[in-house]
Amino acid sequence: MTDGSSKIIEFFTFKRVILPIIIGIGVASYLVYRSFDIKVFQNIQWAYTTFLWLFVALCLMFVRDLGYMYRIRLLTDKKLSWRRSFQVIMLWEFASSITPGVVGGSAIAFFIVNKEGINMGKTTAVVLVTSLLDELFYILFVPIVILLAGYQNLFIEGANFALFNTKFGSMGIFFIGYIFMIILALIIFGGIFINPRGFKWVIIKIFKFKWLRKWLGGAIKTGDQIITTSREMKGKPFSFWIKAYLSTIFSWTARFGVVNFLILAFVTGGDHLLIYARQLVMWVILLISPTPGGSGVAEFVFADFLGEFITLGLAPALALLWRLFSFYPYLFIGAIILPGWIKRVYKIK
Repeated sequence: MTDGSSKIIEFFTFKRVILPIIIGIGVASYLVYRSFDIKVFQNIQWAYTTFLWLFVALCLMFVRDLGYMYRIRLLTDKKLSWRRSFQVIMLWEFASSITPGVVGGSAIAFFIVNKEGINMGKTTAVVLVTSLLDELFYILFVPIVILLAGYQNLFIEGANFALFNTKFGSMGIFFIGYIFMIILALIIFGGIFINPRGFKWVIIKIFKFKWLRKWLGGAIKTGDQIITTSREMKGKPFSFWIKAYLSTIFSWTARFGVVNFLILAFVTGGDHLLIYARQLVMWVILLISPTPGGSGVAEFVFADFLGEFITLGLAPALALLWRLFSFYPYLFIGAIILPGWIKRVYKIK
């Protein structure tokens, strides 16, 4: 077993995989128990539309991943086949599921994409541009959704979240996260498309401070990769960026739409535009979650933000169902794919 393969196996340990499952199912079970009412479940109407909307929700998960696969093939100039793209996306999601929301899976994504035979400069371009496109989706769609759904209906009263040892309401957390995304997008855009050498100079200056100097070598390497990324991406035609951004919209719209159809399967009526809009606020909170993949936090936030659209007592069960559709499959699929992927990229017989 090579050093590289042993390192990635150390990252995807059983403990890392089982922890979000225990936290998530534990919290969901507690919430279901706390609000359990047998009459609520007995009154569920299991009509054909219930199974239809559940099927649509499941299909949207496939649509989401298909959009991601198309995008990574596009960003790698189709050097990845559809099969390899599927494996990369599943392992990327796997990494995101077992790391805290505030950390994300991008760090391991560099490693995964690079091991597919993509040079490090191109890999850096793929991961950074993917991040930029995701941020741009959020940044551009939030004002549109707020305008359509109504700002006054977007936030919930009484919900407090801790950040930097300070408590913020849902509105405060949302705007902190939104501003952070704008800053991150501007940094990535400026570093890639405006002045990559200036970006390298800035990060080298920062890491020359005494308490950061031990990471200076890595900072110089990152600066070089940003310059390479800039060369990779500046020459792309406008149609390339249209396709990349449309695939991003495609994936994220499907991702948020899953909740709408899960609710629709069990509850008639409801303001589904507002349900979709509330998820944009929820997403910021999950991004700063200290738990792996937002486990535990997601289930609580779901009930707080979307409980008013769901029959009283049913919200925790739907929160668990949502995670069963959109989170736990990546843990299991990733665990299944990982051994074969390691054998392939390291040519282990």
